[in-house]
Formats: sequence, C-alpha cells, structure tokens
Amino acid sequence: MQCNKESRVISEYSGQLRSLLLFGPPGSGKGTLGKFLSSAGNHFHLSSGDIFRGLSPESPAGKLYHLYAGRGLLVPDEVTVEIWRHYVHGLMATNRYFPERQLLLLDGIPRTVCQARLLEAHICVERLIVLEVPKPAILLERLRRRALIEKRHDDMDEGILRARMEVYQQETTPLLSHYPSALISRFDATQTPLEVLRDVLKELCPLLT
Repeated sequence: MQCNKESRVISEYSGQLRSLLLFGPPGSGKGTLGKFLSSAGNHFHLSSGDIFRGLSPESPAGKLYHLYAGRGLLVPDEVTVEIWRHYVHGLMATNRYFPERQLLLLDGIPRTVCQARLLEAHICVERLIVLEVPKPAILLERLRRRALIEKRHDDMDEGILRARMEVYQQETTPLLSHYPSALISRFDATQTPLEVLRDVLKELCPLLT
C-alpha cells in the first residue's frame, strides 16, 4: 500500500491562540502564579524556561540555548519563537493543550519587541500581568532559595543572575510599550504568592473564569 504524502493524521491548528502574558524579573513569581492560575482555572501555563531547560544538551537547539544561557543572555529571537511554536503544536497534537477551550498563560515569551512581532501571527494577547519587585536583593534571595530547592544550576551563580536582571530591564521592560496600556495590569510581587494570586483574581476574574 502506498503512503499518501498529502494526508495528515493530525493537522496543525491554524488560528491565533488566546493568550495572557506574564511579565516580571527573574524571581518575581511568574512560574508560581502561572501554576496557580492553571490549576484553578483550567488554563495552560507554558514557561519558555522549562521548554529550553528540557532540550537535550546534545541537540543543535540545546547547544545553542546552553551557550547563551551560560552567559545570562537571551537566545536569538527567531530561534526562540521557532522552538516555541513547534513545542506548542506538539502539546496540541498530544492532547495536552486545547486552544479552543483553554487560555494560554505565557511565561518568559515574548522577551523582546522582535519576539512580540514574530508571535503576532500565532497568538492573540488578551492581557498582560506585570509582577513588580523594586529591590534586587529580594529577587536574589528568592533565586538562591529556588536553586537549592529545585537544583537549578542557572540560579546559583550571582553574576549570571545579575546579568539576567539587567537583560530584563534593558530588553524586556521596553517591550511593554509595544502593547496598549489598557491591556497591562501591574501587581506588587513583594507579597506572598497567595496575596499576589488574590489580587490577580480580584482584577481579572472575568477573563480567568
């Protein structure tokens, strides 16, 4: 029997994905908030950090990621979006993410204006959550604690941590001006995770329920 190259068992989703973007410097609690919202509202939390850390170090994408991450730098925008796109379609193909029913909570992407423009063909941004922590010392302490608990080696070097914070300020903060201010909600992330969750649910309940 000949294989029909034109037929596909699983077709790629062609619509834009309803998305909520999580912003904040390293250690601000984006991942924790994303997991809370995912569990409470049946949304899908997707961390770009988890995607890249899960890459095989021997793969071309994994080698490129570790080359940049080891210096506290961002992976090139086109490569980042391409890896993200294939990963998301893999989630849909394996019935782990259902775009017709779930809001996609994006944590760590986009990180630059270029990434935001590249993603416009793939996502519809409905809201931005910005977690604010004005004191770097608070973030450093949180990251050190996370490194010990989760065995995350990229959180153990203070030099790398400070470089990541500088990258956030220099490249990610200006990204907020790319979006309408009416879509941006800011929250005090120096509070406990549950207090942050309370404030987010209070303001964004119609979107998240």
